[in-house]
Amino acid sequence: MGLFSRRGTRSESVPQGPVATLDVDPALAALTGDYVIDPAHSSIGFTVRHAMVTNVRGGFARHEGTLHLDGDDPSRSTAAIDVEIASVSTGIADRDAHLLGSDFFDAELFPRMTFRSTSAAHLGGDAYRITGELTIKDVTRPLSIDLEFSGSATDVYGSERVGFEGSAEILRSDWGLTWNAALEAGGVMVSDKVKLTFDISAVKQA
Repeated sequence: MGLFSRRGTRSESVPQGPVATLDVDPALAALTGDYVIDPAHSSIGFTVRHAMVTNVRGGFARHEGTLHLDGDDPSRSTAAIDVEIASVSTGIADRDAHLLGSDFFDAELFPRMTFRSTSAAHLGGDAYRITGELTIKDVTRPLSIDLEFSGSATDVYGSERVGFEGSAEILRSDWGLTWNAALEAGGVMVSDKVKLTFDISAVKQA
């Protein structure tokens, strides 16, 4: 999501002094540009603990987004993603309907979840962290997503693509998603902690 390095490339130390220069890898610089996320080959999902014993997994089928990649300075890369809440799916229709209702997302009043990046950092190798603001319902809070750049390629249609995989953990109560039910043996029906996952393929724009 706006950050990248080339696999197998080792960073060399830069000499200090008034004449020191940064030698930019031309392969990375060539990736600089604006990209559109390809929803047909991308996924945004979540995992949450259910009844204290198992995990429920789901995702959002409809989403869109843009990336700006800066190969000379990855910290200047940016990302914007919009997710259509009504496209949520966990494989169980009744559960999906509950998620869309007022106990959770209240999708009629708040049809979109959005993320807008504010900063980015290289953690070493292909690892990056992008920080921004996640808005769910009427609540906006900071979110950091750890990412791995999974590569770039030209597809069969001649389009240049880049790929990223990432994840983040949130407490849903921080965004006002507080519904729960107590269990007889102790604990609650739905964990407050939710893991978000991102598998992104993005196409470079001319």
